[in-house]
Amino acid sequence: MNTTRIPELRKSRGWTQERLAEASTVAVRTIQRLESGADASLETLSLIAGALDVPVSELFADVADDDFAASVHALEARTVAARANAQQAQRSRVEHGYDQVFQALGVLITMIALILLVTHVFRWPVMLAPALFFGVGRPLLRGLKQTVLGSRLDARFPLTVPAGHPSAQDTASR
Repeated sequence: MNTTRIPELRKSRGWTQERLAEASTVAVRTIQRLESGADASLETLSLIAGALDVPVSELFADVADDDFAASVHALEARTVAARANAQQAQRSRVEHGYDQVFQALGVLITMIALILLVTHVFRWPVMLAPALFFGVGRPLLRGLKQTVLGSRLDARFPLTVPAGHPSAQDTASR
């Protein structure tokens, strides 16, 4: 028999069994059975641990079965890896979004410069604007991404690495 800490963890959050069932998407009766000492699948335990924001191993005061303990640790490893991959994908989308905005702004500046050149409002020096934007803007954007945006993304997605970082290819290939 594996002794669970589910009632203790639930009550420390001020949750009822119904609130835990709702947050974990399992039936109230399942919560009641678990709290009375019944066994549950690793999937159910994972849902409850996720709702309580704790690793699955923290749901138990002690685990009597070594095979079950190994299964719990393997589940935790898979859960952490899946969360890291999800965070990495989100971070990559945000970084790609900033790159897309930069490119769109560059195209807009280039189009305006071409229109001004063709309509003879300005002569050829107007074409320096797109060159300056891309020549100066790209290193500036890279610097902002590494300092300001990078630190914010590190805080928002702690299990990730920046795009272009050597470890990012390792993470993406998993």
